[in-house]
Amino acid sequence: MEIVKPDYKKIYEDILKLKHPDKIKDCKSLLSKSKLSAKDVVRINDIIFSKSDKMTLFLNQRHRSYDKSAILEILDYQKKYKLNNSQLANHFRLSRNSITKWKKIFLV
Repeated sequence: MEIVKPDYKKIYEDILKLKHPDKIKDCKSLLSKSKLSAKDVVRINDIIFSKSDKMTLFLNQRHRSYDKSAILEILDYQKKYKLNNSQLANHFRLSRNSITKWKKIFLV
C-alpha cells in the first residue's frame, strides 16, 4: 500500500497566488525545486505566514511530522554546524526529546 503525500508545492503555489502575491518572489527559489523536503515546507511556511504569538507556534508544532529523510537531514545539520541537542531543537523548533529519540533510532 502506497502512502499518498500532499503536494505541498501545488498547495503553496495556490496560497501565494490567491492570498499572498507579494511574497511570490521570496519563495520562488524554493518552489522551483521538483520536490520539496520537510525543511523546505517549514521554510516556505515561515516566509508566507510570518511568526506569530507563542500559542499559535505551539499549536502548529503539534501537527508537524517528519519522514526519515527529513530527520536525517536535521541530524546532518546538527553535525555540520556542531550544535548540541538544545541548540538544534531551538533552531528547528523541536523538542530535545524528539532529537534524542531520533538519534537513538537512526544513529545507533
